[in-house]
Amino acid sequence: MSGGGDGNLRNTLYKTETRSSRRMTPARRALYALAAPLGVGILRAWWRSCRVVRVVGEEHLAAALARAPSLIPCYWHQHQLFCARFLIGQRAHGLSPGWLISPSVDGELGAMMVRRFGGAVIRGSSTHTGARALRDYYQALTKDAVSPVITPDGPRGPRFKFKPGALLLAQMSQRPVLPMAYAASRAWLVHWDKFVLPWPFARIALAIGEPLLVPRGLDAAGVEQQQRELEQRLHATFGAAQAALRA
Repeated sequence: MSGGGDGNLRNTLYKTETRSSRRMTPARRALYALAAPLGVGILRAWWRSCRVVRVVGEEHLAAALARAPSLIPCYWHQHQLFCARFLIGQRAHGLSPGWLISPSVDGELGAMMVRRFGGAVIRGSSTHTGARALRDYYQALTKDAVSPVITPDGPRGPRFKFKPGALLLAQMSQRPVLPMAYAASRAWLVHWDKFVLPWPFARIALAIGEPLLVPRGLDAAGVEQQQRELEQRLHATFGAAQAALRA
């Protein structure tokens, strides 16, 4: 199955399983059909109100794509807003970014918005459908040339702690992990998870770190060492974004 078109991939779990009692009724679908373009419009307006002044490390993305048609973009959950914008903008350069969206009916609105931006959608949950999500990530990488985004601390945290999912996927697929981060001159931090929301008209700098390829034969101790390494790389990448903003 292709990763193009409307962005649908293999996982259709959301059609049969949900952790809430909600169902996709015609009224809910109609409401989502109205809400999705509104949400996309708000995000586009927010993005346009901010000014991306620098992007450092773009050569790392080019080098990774020269080695394989897909990769694993990786950034902290808090940096979703402008890292996602950058990845969507790279579609013209051969990158096909994808995002994991909850398999619940509630996740359908997010899936509709991702598709409107041109991103690929993988329906699953790292918490409740982890093994199936990992399988679909692997299929997206190796069969569909989709580059699925992973936020290694996730919305549930702990913040800035690198969980092993991205490393296991990189080891299985032999695709590189690409660290990313951004910094804003002015921003709100959402109270419960410190999600970064730049103020309108803020200046933005993005940084892309050197890609990391995880060897197939790595044992558990090696995976732990690589977790620490990537955690440090993500912090260093954020530092590079901050420095670029000050330059």
